[in-house]
Amino acid sequence: MNFLWPQFLWLLLLTPLLVLLYVWLLRRRKKTALRYASLSIVREAMGVRQGLKRHVPPVLFLLALCALVVAAARPMAVISLPSQQETIILAMDVSGSMRATDVQPNRLVAAQNAAKAFIADLPRHVRVGIVAFAGTAQVVQPATLSREDLVVAIDKFQLQRATAIGSAIVVSLAELFPDAGIDVGAMTYGRERPRGVPLDKELAAKGEVKEFTPVAPGSYDSAAIILLTDGQRTTGVDTLEAAKMAADRGVRVYTVGIGTVDGETIGFEGWSMRVRLDEETLKAVATRTQAEYFYAGSAENLRKVYQTLSSRLTVEKKETEISALLALAGALLALVSAGLSLAWFNRVL
Repeated sequence: MNFLWPQFLWLLLLTPLLVLLYVWLLRRRKKTALRYASLSIVREAMGVRQGLKRHVPPVLFLLALCALVVAAARPMAVISLPSQQETIILAMDVSGSMRATDVQPNRLVAAQNAAKAFIADLPRHVRVGIVAFAGTAQVVQPATLSREDLVVAIDKFQLQRATAIGSAIVVSLAELFPDAGIDVGAMTYGRERPRGVPLDKELAAKGEVKEFTPVAPGSYDSAAIILLTDGQRTTGVDTLEAAKMAADRGVRVYTVGIGTVDGETIGFEGWSMRVRLDEETLKAVATRTQAEYFYAGSAENLRKVYQTLSSRLTVEKKETEISALLALAGALLALVSAGLSLAWFNRVL
């Protein structure tokens, strides 16, 4: 637990002094009582329960003071809160390799079923958009609250050639920030950039992307991207450059790898292709954007991955100031202490 104003915690050192003061007052009162009655009469009048009862209100009041002192130090604690995610973009690979049957019934159908189950589990206020990518990337369903439209869009996936992972991230960002002037075509075709010049800076200089101030990676809480692929980039925007664009805008890109890590030869429309899951790049994308990478080697694992993502995106842990809760607890303890003292002894303390 962290404290914004830790200097107030020094006041807790007064607690032992208050305890000593209370003990001194008890002894003084006891001596006074013995002047007017014998010890046996005092003990008989008070009883064991009565003797214990008299200590309850002061103890509660002391706890109230401690709670108020800690509250004044403005403590920060990591607690689970409902997520502020309002939009999630599902970027899904529809390249020919998704026809492979190493994930039953095949990779594409398993991905479609898992995505639909994921959407059904999300809170109704969360908007979801669908980006499909192969040789190019396109928004097949703009962000919407309609679960029916999302299911229809997922069921209409058509397999194509090549894999443009970076383009999928850029198109997803364009969907999240429609006024930013992000154009995946301008980033892909007809450009030669000097080495070491970031993509955003080059496009901003040409007026193809609006100027913006980069933010901390993962700091944009209103949206996230979930990218699922079974291969490695063969065309389009460089994947890590696209990841940097997402990181600079604070958008987390959760990556999900499905299929063969070591590589496999797959036939598609008379073509024979060697496909391999590029885990290293997917992990780098997730790390750069302060998100996570998941590997799903089966349909069941893929379903569990989406269940995990659903819980991560609907509930998040945040460092939150809890001084108000402690102040409320202190006030309640003080009220209970005063109430018990009035009920039992006809005095506040």
